[in-house]
Amino acid sequence: MDAKIAVLGAGAWGTTLANLVAGKAYRVVLWGRDSDQMERMRSSGENERYLPGVPLNPGLELSSDLREAVEGSFCTIAAVPCQYMRSVLERAEPFYGQTPRVVCASKGVELSSLKTMSAVVSEALGARNPLYAVLSGPSFAEEVSQGHPTAVSLGCEHRAVAEELQHVLSTERFRVYTNEDRVGVELGGAIKNVMALATGIADGLGFGQNARAGLITRGLAEMSRLGSAMGGRADTFMGLSGIGDLVLTCTGSLSRNRQVGLRLGSGESLDPIISSMRSVAEGVKTAEALHRLGKHRGVELPITDQVHAILYEEKDPGDAVQELMTRELKAE
Repeated sequence: MDAKIAVLGAGAWGTTLANLVAGKAYRVVLWGRDSDQMERMRSSGENERYLPGVPLNPGLELSSDLREAVEGSFCTIAAVPCQYMRSVLERAEPFYGQTPRVVCASKGVELSSLKTMSAVVSEALGARNPLYAVLSGPSFAEEVSQGHPTAVSLGCEHRAVAEELQHVLSTERFRVYTNEDRVGVELGGAIKNVMALATGIADGLGFGQNARAGLITRGLAEMSRLGSAMGGRADTFMGLSGIGDLVLTCTGSLSRNRQVGLRLGSGESLDPIISSMRSVAEGVKTAEALHRLGKHRGVELPITDQVHAILYEEKDPGDAVQELMTRELKAE
């Protein structure tokens, strides 16, 4: 096909999605801000830093020039970290035509504004009237790249656009379901990262499988409370972008957020953990954003609040768990 697709963000997930779509004969341009990294990828034929051992599709184009990446594109898959989404899209805005299709593949809430990525995209590209969708669900980049069967959800309020993008993204091993509850899909993807930090902390403390199951289940309750308060549908949180992604991220060994939690529970401090990581653990910033968002909305988020206290108030993880367990007793 002649249709051009831009993928913004050359981390593991952006590279995986670019490879996936390039394998369907679209013209795909993968953009990364680091020109040296893009040149190394061009020379080696793989993303050695974020996705080592996975060959890049020979037809995949690589660029560190935003104009070259997005100009004339049929749609954009935005996979840059959430806290940088606005600045990247504002820089790219002059190069878009009208009504570009934007698929957000990053999961989180903007800390400075407490806005979801749909609002960020709308504000950054408002003059272009973007058609927005969000891709979420249980999907580790490494496993998708290896061709393991994966099912995800595409949240989009425009049914025709959703079905169009569903066909762009789906393959024999990557199954995309559409969901008109865009709000629920993107909030589920954001909140599950904070719950993965919590379950990682509990596992790092050696609290066992009972504690992990309890945190996942009560984490789902927090997800549903906040998501419903912000306009999401309750049934969305029982699907792929809710409990599906929650279970994977809270239990899977490839989860960056879970790994951060494990190290915190084992006694390490946050700053050295973050400094040692190549990829961004979105839950660290999202915990602060959701903590503030819960206060603003008047929604009770006890697990999120304790994770926030561990990350930003130097609270002892053991004390945080004790507080959760000794809260006022209530019905489920």
